[in-house]
Amino acid sequence: MPLQIYNSLTDQKEPFNPVHEGQASLYVCGPTVYSDSHLGHAKAYVSFDVILRYLRFCGLKTLYVQNITDVGHLMGDADEGEDKLLKRARELNQEPMAVAESYSRRHFEAMDLLEVIRPDISPRATGHIPEQLEAIEKLLEHGLAYESNGSVYFEITKDPKYGELSNRKVEEMKSGARVKVRSEKRHPGDFALWKRAEPRHLMRWRDPFSGWGYPGWHTECVVMSSRYLGEEFDIHGGGMDLKFPHHECEIAQARGLEKPFARNWMHTNMLTIEGQKMSKSSGNFVTLFDVFKKYDPLTVRYFIAASHYRSLVDFSESALTSAGISMKRLHQTVRNLREIKADGAKPSGKYFEEFRKRFCQAMDDDFSTPQAIAVLFDLSRDVNTLLSEKRAEPEAIVDAEHLFSSLGGDVLGIIPESLEASQSELQIKNVMEVLVELREYFRENKDFASADLIRERLQKIGIEFKDLPEGTTWEVTDNN
Repeated sequence: MPLQIYNSLTDQKEPFNPVHEGQASLYVCGPTVYSDSHLGHAKAYVSFDVILRYLRFCGLKTLYVQNITDVGHLMGDADEGEDKLLKRARELNQEPMAVAESYSRRHFEAMDLLEVIRPDISPRATGHIPEQLEAIEKLLEHGLAYESNGSVYFEITKDPKYGELSNRKVEEMKSGARVKVRSEKRHPGDFALWKRAEPRHLMRWRDPFSGWGYPGWHTECVVMSSRYLGEEFDIHGGGMDLKFPHHECEIAQARGLEKPFARNWMHTNMLTIEGQKMSKSSGNFVTLFDVFKKYDPLTVRYFIAASHYRSLVDFSESALTSAGISMKRLHQTVRNLREIKADGAKPSGKYFEEFRKRFCQAMDDDFSTPQAIAVLFDLSRDVNTLLSEKRAEPEAIVDAEHLFSSLGGDVLGIIPESLEASQSELQIKNVMEVLVELREYFRENKDFASADLIRERLQKIGIEFKDLPEGTTWEVTDNN
């Protein structure tokens, strides 16, 4: 089955047919750098990182662009609030660009810890003001935008397809639904392309409208995606919260500028915290660096990858703890494989090939990572049986390790190249060796009640003994 991607614009899965054969171009909306990245950012960027990795695994040459919004993200649905970065700069008593630089660095530091591959290009909104002004002037020439009191707005009633992505109708966007509509707008849904700047506004640029101004939020991605990926590219992605108004406004401008634009629109679903939407005002908000103080970033990555990118994910400490336990089960199997010397054997592809096929079938179905991880656990069970044999084929050992490294490592990013056992893991392994020996002692002395008691107590905490002709092994089960 060829790769199928769920296209948010058509609400259905479609075969992936890239603009240029053998290549894949991706644009994903990046962070607004006015505060530390949070769990919602991790949900989006880990998901798209897996997508990027799989496209590369399939042999496609990729170009990945993810922008940095360092101006123009106005608060409020009506584009009439204060710039988020300016507000934060005032709170910190810093220059806006100093705030943007600081949080940009911290964002990439957090992504590095999550093993998220850095974009090929990370363009900034402030670095593309001329292109935004050029696009705005063209929209004015085409009669799709208008100037009002030194600001420029896109007139949504001039675009008959406006609302197509988010399934909204222009006539239902009534005045006063949530905020008071500025009188300079012709329609409450019209969105700002450019805003007039007051004399003391810290972030402003020369413009042909009022003399000084600054961009709205929605034009930057239109010009930057086209600038680096071409007038038509393969995938435009972002979180579900960007569907409206951001992506809807992007599509409207692209139509107005006569750009083919993105073939596929992909949206990751939201992340909640114990059933509640993340919100700074309610205190239900967790930054990534706060999470990393308690949990391994790789555990966070596994937690996200274990759900489908279009699924709602609920974060809790118990869920993250369970994710960590599951991930360590895989890691232990891989660690055991890597400890075996296979006498120079190289991957042959003769063993376990059905697992590779099943993994790819799952990923080809709109990047179904839960099913892909399930395949790795099935592989782990077969491998543990193999490892219990005294004379396992060296090629089989190498094939298994190679599969884990390529599928779990290169694609999912949850199995690193180096898997050093922690001190606590080494202690657990030593304790289990003692328990195996103690149980064997009881059995040899026909004290079966004591031997069974050890097995039963371990079963209750999710550890299973396997009695084989070659000896007794143990593994962590799903019952923990």
